[in-house]
Amino acid sequence: MKNIKIYSSSTCANCTAAKEYIKEKGYEYEEKNVSLDAEAKKELLSMGYMGVPIIFIDDEAVVGFNRSKLDELL
Repeated sequence: MKNIKIYSSSTCANCTAAKEYIKEKGYEYEEKNVSLDAEAKKELLSMGYMGVPIIFIDDEAVVGFNRSKLDELL
């Protein structure tokens, strides 16, 4: 089982697309919405990321909705 965490925001179309894509692949994920969760926003900034989506699959980070990178890691 993969450990998947998605940092997203409420208005991000790529975030929505990435979440739907991962669901279609049959995976569950933990979502951290930086629009609603100040702590999640701090976490993301402390890791050096300024935008969303940032998707962690186990310990690998995928920046943006990168379908081929997601396929490789899932």
